[in-house]
Amino acid sequence: MTRSLAIQRAQDVLDSGALAATLARRVRYASESEEPQGAPVLRAYLEEEMAPSLAALGFTSQLHDNPVAAGLPLLVAERIEAPGLPTVLMYAHGDVVRGQAAQWREGLAPWDLHIEGERWYGRGTADNKGQHTVNLAALEQVIAARGGQLGFNLKLLVETGEEKGSPGLREFCEQQREALKADLFLASDGPRVQAARPTLFLGSRGALNFELRLNCRERAYHSGNWGGLLANPGIVLANAVASLVGPRGRILVDALRPREVPEPVRRALADIQVGGDADDPAVDADWGEPGLTPAERVIGWNSIEILAMVAGNPAQPVGAIPGSARVFCQMRFVVGTAVEDIVPALRAHLDAHGFQAVEIHTGASGAATRLDPEDPWVRWALESIQRSTGKRPALLPNLGGSLPNDIFANTLGLPTLWVPHSYPACAQHAPNEHLLAPVAREGLALMAGLFWDLGETGAAVRAARAA
Repeated sequence: MTRSLAIQRAQDVLDSGALAATLARRVRYASESEEPQGAPVLRAYLEEEMAPSLAALGFTSQLHDNPVAAGLPLLVAERIEAPGLPTVLMYAHGDVVRGQAAQWREGLAPWDLHIEGERWYGRGTADNKGQHTVNLAALEQVIAARGGQLGFNLKLLVETGEEKGSPGLREFCEQQREALKADLFLASDGPRVQAARPTLFLGSRGALNFELRLNCRERAYHSGNWGGLLANPGIVLANAVASLVGPRGRILVDALRPREVPEPVRRALADIQVGGDADDPAVDADWGEPGLTPAERVIGWNSIEILAMVAGNPAQPVGAIPGSARVFCQMRFVVGTAVEDIVPALRAHLDAHGFQAVEIHTGASGAATRLDPEDPWVRWALESIQRSTGKRPALLPNLGGSLPNDIFANTLGLPTLWVPHSYPACAQHAPNEHLLAPVAREGLALMAGLFWDLGETGAAVRAARAA
């Protein structure tokens, strides 16, 4: 069978309704990793849904307990055809964010797949059940089209804690380094730059959640009797944040700013348009680092955002000076900014500006990663995607968001390729999450093409990279 027929068969999976039936079954698992009651559902998703589906494709699977976080198991599956063939490691996560059922619009529910036109609604349809369902459906058709032989070895790691920051994933990969050994990492998560444009990204910005906290006194005091006499922690923290980020979103701490956008990154982003889809917000032209394009600001630069701030009781404010205040922030950063250097830079800056009493408390974090855009695997993937879709794919040196890619790139030492099957306005992590059928259909085509081409030319690309 030819490559084009394999692609057509993959798209037929959507056209026939088979893809929707499989995804509906997977959406019904309320696999909320952020809720304690989700633990048995997470295990069931791996044992009852993923392992049998993978066995039908010739995989052998093994379920593992999480080495750090109880109740967040992992599944490793492998399909080995011959020791000397190229080996690909794929990744997926079976957990989802909270369902937020009460906030979905009338007629929709998080655990039921509901199709309206091109939109397939349900929790996990975009993140990540829909995406790994597309990949496995395409893989199934290529296996059938090639007479049961792919021409490469395939391993799949499925975790169930990604929405909690992937606790234990790094430790697990360190323990299973030999079992997860591969030549290439290939996965799907996150959004395309636009719904109509296939996208390839090579890493992700790093992230650090941090909280600025100031406790001036144990209780609040009347603002009329004490206003002008007592330090207001809300005002102090507002000024502390203003010393970090200017009124137009520009980072003011030199140690937290990249030195430049590297030329290969700038070239890759030259034709990238951010936003533009019907549900996308308008980009604020005067926000962020001056002199950069929107794509460079979100893909090639660092940002600090306020996620929430609290002083007193916002729901029922009273005429009193609060005793304490908290600001929850998040920094996204590119390669060149080391996650371990961020807090020392913040501490030094706050101390130098008179905010010695402000405490810094850190949360989840991950390092920034970026595969060289000129890597042979990148050129191979771009050519394959364009051949399958007839479109020039967008190349992002890294995703603007954050994924546990540093574990695959740094801990396992793999070249990393991500091919997303979602789009920016998919309502990921929000009510009314959905997958777009045209994006899924095109995803089936381009993944079938990638799997086909791995069997045909993967060994040559591996050799070229080694040389």
